[in-house]
Amino acid sequence: MSAGNQGGKLVIIGLFVAAVIGAGVFIATRGGDEAGKADGEKAAKGADTKPTEVVTLPFLYSTEKKAWIRDAVADFEKANPGIKVDLQGKGSLDAVRELVDGQVKPVLWSPADHVALNLAASDWQQKYGAPLFAEEGDDAPQPLVLTPLVFVAWQDRGDVLTEHGKVDITWQRLHTVLSANEGWPAIGGQADWGFVKLGHTNPTRSNSGLQAVILMAYDFHGKRAGLQVGDALDQGFQSFIKTVEKGVPAFGSSTGTFMKEMVLYGPSKYDVVVTYENLAIEQLPNAQGRWGNLRIYYPKQTMWSSHPIALIKGDWVTDAQRDAARKLMTYLRGTEAQTKALQYGFRPSDPSIPLIGKGARNPFDAAKAFGARIDIPSVVEPPPGPVVHNLMEMWSRLVGR
Repeated sequence: MSAGNQGGKLVIIGLFVAAVIGAGVFIATRGGDEAGKADGEKAAKGADTKPTEVVTLPFLYSTEKKAWIRDAVADFEKANPGIKVDLQGKGSLDAVRELVDGQVKPVLWSPADHVALNLAASDWQQKYGAPLFAEEGDDAPQPLVLTPLVFVAWQDRGDVLTEHGKVDITWQRLHTVLSANEGWPAIGGQADWGFVKLGHTNPTRSNSGLQAVILMAYDFHGKRAGLQVGDALDQGFQSFIKTVEKGVPAFGSSTGTFMKEMVLYGPSKYDVVVTYENLAIEQLPNAQGRWGNLRIYYPKQTMWSSHPIALIKGDWVTDAQRDAARKLMTYLRGTEAQTKALQYGFRPSDPSIPLIGKGARNPFDAAKAFGARIDIPSVVEPPPGPVVHNLMEMWSRLVGR
């Protein structure tokens, strides 16, 4: 082979090798660009911005607000993917016992009212010698939503009890008809109504039943505040309690059950029940025209269920959980969650949100036709823990069924 031919072949081979190397560089560069582009798109979508650790937040709450809490927390978790709220629904008085006994260890707790909150704080301080939650400052318990305790009665019965709107339904008024051997005719009711059938929950198991007993004590003693242990020991009051409770066929553990049974069975089951305003508003549409009209009646003195939310000062609570808890508390007291609470028949704790005229899903507009009121009568003071304990003990000794 000539030297010229051999040189030509070497040139061709060199060009081929160079082309291969160049293609490799191009592919590698293109691949790097594509990878970088993909990484950029993932970052833009937030795929790499999610937190690597999720904070679990145990939240113990009273079951009366279950529907609203679950709805609001679902929205909160969407906006805060780094926080997983562990919802634990439980009756307020059962929660008090289990919390103090260490059976539950929440970071946040929201009972139905300050009665349960005071009871738990008193028992916790006595058992552990430390506060259960902060008593002042930003971490102190704050109300989430409000609802008063009300009477719900079939309108024909309610007309008799109120003398067609001339007087309020009071515990004294109920005591009069419940103590009469004639039953309803003793105050002008029909004979075929029989004896008055009153419904309220067991005050040692359910918060609404305990509120009922507290209101009986205030009504009997003519007080609005300052209930004392001695008031529970008063023999006249104890006789009063025994008479009223004779009119209760059975003491349930669920406030919502009374409303459902009242609607389902009509006045054959209950003439009057003690319940929360929000539960009454929820069931009113189901009752109308079924057994006659069902109406809300506000007692002369009532109690707020303010559903306070407390950040627990337990040694099991981490700093990350405290921060997450503060975020959730702020959200639940914010405009979005408070407006949603209104849709479930609660009165928002945010005073800037009106009860009337917030859209088609506001149940207060329709409930006004069946006795719901924007203004409510006077509200009594939640008694301290020792008074509550003695009222519960007194009731157990005298009634206990």
